[in-house]
Amino acid sequence: MEKRVRPCTRILGSMAILFLGFLGGEPARGQDRDALSGEVRSYLAVSSPVVALENVLLFDGTGGPARAGQTIVIRGNRIESVGATGEVEIPSGAERLDLEGHSVMPGMVGLHNHMFYYQSTPRASQMQYSGPRLYLGAGVTTVRTTGSVSPYQDISLKGAIERGETPGPRILITAPYVISPGPDERLRDLGMYAIRDEEAARRYVRYWAAEGAEWIKAYTQITREALGTIIDEAHRQGMKVTAHLCSVGFREATAMGIDNLEHGLWANSEYDTTREPDECSPNYQRSIAELDMDDPRVAETISEMVAAGVAMTSTVAVAEQATPLVPDLTERDLDALPDHVVEAEMERRSIFRTTEMPWMINLFENMLDFELAFVEAGGVLAAGVDPAWGALPGYGDQRNFEILVEAGFEPAAVVRIVSANGARILGLDDELGTVEAGKLADLVVIEGDIELRPSDIRNVRLVFKDGLGYDPNRLTAAVAGQVGVR
Repeated sequence: MEKRVRPCTRILGSMAILFLGFLGGEPARGQDRDALSGEVRSYLAVSSPVVALENVLLFDGTGGPARAGQTIVIRGNRIESVGATGEVEIPSGAERLDLEGHSVMPGMVGLHNHMFYYQSTPRASQMQYSGPRLYLGAGVTTVRTTGSVSPYQDISLKGAIERGETPGPRILITAPYVISPGPDERLRDLGMYAIRDEEAARRYVRYWAAEGAEWIKAYTQITREALGTIIDEAHRQGMKVTAHLCSVGFREATAMGIDNLEHGLWANSEYDTTREPDECSPNYQRSIAELDMDDPRVAETISEMVAAGVAMTSTVAVAEQATPLVPDLTERDLDALPDHVVEAEMERRSIFRTTEMPWMINLFENMLDFELAFVEAGGVLAAGVDPAWGALPGYGDQRNFEILVEAGFEPAAVVRIVSANGARILGLDDELGTVEAGKLADLVVIEGDIELRPSDIRNVRLVFKDGLGYDPNRLTAAVAGQVGVR
């Protein structure tokens, strides 16, 4: 992997991201075509029982080089065959799509993809309608909710998608955020559960396991004792645990047996020498900015995470929103957001752009170095948008791809990060994440070459989920002005 060239405009800084989570795996379910509602059918562009995608540039999700001139045959909800055009037999009667000039990659697996949108007010608005349509329209075919403020709405949405009543990605459920009692009252205001004692922690896990949650997510204000108890009980219940940490360091959580860590270096407080045990220090992000990445403690953290099989989630698209160089809202962002959210975002951007925070440059550079080093050491890195502050569902997942390429990862490696690695962490890699015969037909068709021009990932022309081809333009048009409202 080549060392990245760091564009001066890619300075992603610090500022606490307020929501992140984690989840576990279940067998992936294919869509029952006969049960699709009229509304779901209205978003379909391709619904033939057998489809051939011909002459594509294929990024198969394994991390290997792209292959030009490929044909993919889909039968029902599965990939039947993949190979060079002219060598793959195309069944009689198949719908044939000549897609020369298009890239194809696996459907993205979003590992930090809430069903709420966090605004600047602050306000967390549930996205029962807009969220699933934007995710699917952008090529995200599977999500883990990674922390919930309205868990029963998430569970109900999951069921509605599986029954074919509404369009959207397949969803794996994370229980409501869990914290310890402490000084930050905002966390309770946002619906986070402050556990009182060991029995309460175990009862919380058992309850949400019974309700269908697959993951537990701990948040910044959690003690080591509470986190250890949650991990122990979750594993007893067949669940997994992730966390957005602060009061506990990465090495401490790794030793406890945590499964996944969110936000990368951004959320690791263990290099802050002023941190008190079980407390979230206000200085910890400065300590990250000032950290020498050749410090042996960095390599020790990564080594222990990799040895223990602890995965990490990159959320650089939302981190980008918290820097002085926060990008302008794009035309598609403006189309999706209501006027009051646009106004709040413009004001927030003005504040960030006029605030002197030069240390944030080092913070972001260190974040990227940490993710590169983690992968080079054999760590499993996935990605998710964490929708907030102008990083919209789906669009932010695409932006993650662009930023990781800018950081120095090869495009094919980033395809693996945003697809196959997420499926692996969720325990769904037998069914999802790579383009190969026998797997579910979750595919993204992109006009252009995402290796030569990573920004082409925004040019989604078709999204296949369970072998059905959705029109992204119809999906995104349906949510105009509704992100942050509905």
